[in-house]
Amino acid sequence: MLELVLGGARSGKSAYAEQCAQAFIKQVSTANVLYIATATAEDSEMADRIEHHRATRPHDWQTIEEPIKLASILKQHNASSEYIIVDCLTLWLTNLLMRDKELMHQEVDSLLASLSELTSSVIFVSNEVGMGIVPMGVETRRFVDEAGRLHQALAARCQRVTQMIAGIPNRIKYQPGGFES
Repeated sequence: MLELVLGGARSGKSAYAEQCAQAFIKQVSTANVLYIATATAEDSEMADRIEHHRATRPHDWQTIEEPIKLASILKQHNASSEYIIVDCLTLWLTNLLMRDKELMHQEVDSLLASLSELTSSVIFVSNEVGMGIVPMGVETRRFVDEAGRLHQALAARCQRVTQMIAGIPNRIKYQPGGFES
């Protein structure tokens, strides 16, 4: 089961993803959970956010911090992890955009191609950035455009899409056959 979780800043996306993993563990009695964190600490505020996430995550979950090679990590750990949380796609996309446009397209294509091979349940957390004012700067408009394209492509491939608003999950797509939390 693949799920895309979208929402604004501080909307409860990460907490929801972690609650889904906990519910999955309860349903199957035991599960190997992998948390793929894509953030990089470019300043002290982001370093504090990353440390907070590390401290609040269950200690029996494996964590891999990978800012670029997301598809490779998903493929590598697919067989050994029954539930995978990817947090956050917009940070991952930012990391790619800051490096190289060609690399971004390669990594996005690789991620999308890998989805059909995954047997793990995967929940992708991402910020919805396209519902506000059109940004004035070229780089910011490009980011919003690329994030929108990524979200559309993922939503088409995921069995579930959930929008978070004020900590409340709103299911906007559900195809039966996936894990229901």
